[in-house]
Amino acid sequence: MGVPPDWRRIFSMNEPVESTPKPQEGWRKGAADPSLPESHGTISVPAGAGFWRKLLAFSGPGYLVAVGYMDPGNWATDLKGGAQFGYTLLSVIMISNLMAILLQHLCIKLGVATGRDLAQACRDHYSKPTVWFLWILCEAAIAACDLAEVVGSAIGLQLLFGIPLIWGCCITALDVLIVLLLQHRGFRYLESLVVTLILTIGGCFAVELFIAKPDAAGVFAGFIPRLEVLRNSEMLYVAIGILGATVMPHNLYLHSSVIQTRKFVQNAAGKAEAIKFGTIDSTCALMFALFINAAILILAGAAFHGSGHQQVGEIQEAFHLLDGVLGVTFASTLFALALLASGQNSTLTGTLAGQIVMEGFLNIRLRPWLRRLITRGIAIVPAVLVIGLFGESKSTELLVASQVCLSMQLGFACWPLMRFTGDRAKMGEFVNPWWIKLLGWTITLVIILLNLKLLADTLLPAPWMERFYGLIGLSAT
Repeated sequence: MGVPPDWRRIFSMNEPVESTPKPQEGWRKGAADPSLPESHGTISVPAGAGFWRKLLAFSGPGYLVAVGYMDPGNWATDLKGGAQFGYTLLSVIMISNLMAILLQHLCIKLGVATGRDLAQACRDHYSKPTVWFLWILCEAAIAACDLAEVVGSAIGLQLLFGIPLIWGCCITALDVLIVLLLQHRGFRYLESLVVTLILTIGGCFAVELFIAKPDAAGVFAGFIPRLEVLRNSEMLYVAIGILGATVMPHNLYLHSSVIQTRKFVQNAAGKAEAIKFGTIDSTCALMFALFINAAILILAGAAFHGSGHQQVGEIQEAFHLLDGVLGVTFASTLFALALLASGQNSTLTGTLAGQIVMEGFLNIRLRPWLRRLITRGIAIVPAVLVIGLFGESKSTELLVASQVCLSMQLGFACWPLMRFTGDRAKMGEFVNPWWIKLLGWTITLVIILLNLKLLADTLLPAPWMERFYGLIGLSAT
């Protein structure tokens, strides 16, 4: 008789640990093995080096996170906002980005100070039913985000090469091989590819804005917040959509884990330095994401708002109109190239987030190739089914639906993040000061309330929402 296969070796990266880690102060359970064990602590931080060398060593995780703030899910909302309202909603993009900077800073603090990512922290603090509930919500959010990225990449392939959307969705599965190859060679290679794609997106939009020649005074005025956004229900709806597409829940889990790829000194001074340089890295990366999102909206405002195309809301429609509106023959190509780079970039980081969430919440150690195949399959199957059943015209609706699903989960990620980073027993000397607690909880509550509003607008019948607007004194137009 043959020897039965050792299925644990097929599905698990490590042999099971027989003993349960002892609980640490402030936690119900002890810390388990880190997420992304193949990359944990693999990038050394030179001791005694100067400011710039240390900043270079810590640079990278912020750009992996910034990818989620410029993914294809943002494009539809930014295009619609610019086409309908010109530059008015630039202030919403800016405010959303500032919220993201603070939330990502708190993720860095959590990962560095506790040695846990957000998913692990939830597992070590909450009861098992709560952990399973949070895990299911997070997996749904990652699947929705992945869905938008897969569809966005497929639209880019279709616009550039005429590939049908169904086949384009299948082609995006190849990113699993790219992630495995680069991560096997070293986490820096994966970060370098992500930064290269970000620079490609930025370069494409820099050229587009140069061609479009937007009104500089109008652009600067757009960054000034206006009460008009709250008074006009239609504008408020688009603004909430921009917020929901900008602050991604899976980024909170991702950042708290990938910051631990750096091998820094495990004492108070070393952790404080890691938090400082990690925050600089993520802030710079998110400011670049602000440029990308603002550029999409500015381009739509300059090209469509004043040219009789205010109802442009679909990516494909914008692609076909750009050349004629801007008077050049390559604007649409640059637009599609940036979309393809955005979608492919986002799928790379989405697979990492999927692995972090499963390992963090459930402490299940799948081999990387298996986990990423599962993640990609969860995203590709619904995309192929919807496009196959209802046609390619439903691709934009698919993107919108994915953003609604993300909105539902966002509060369930922000709440525990604020809860943990504000607990001295868990964070020690790195606990949030009172002003960050106040600001962070305000942001969390605003995000939750606005996303509840987005869900109500999306799911409730129009007469109910018209009555609601009347009660609070908002215009219905």
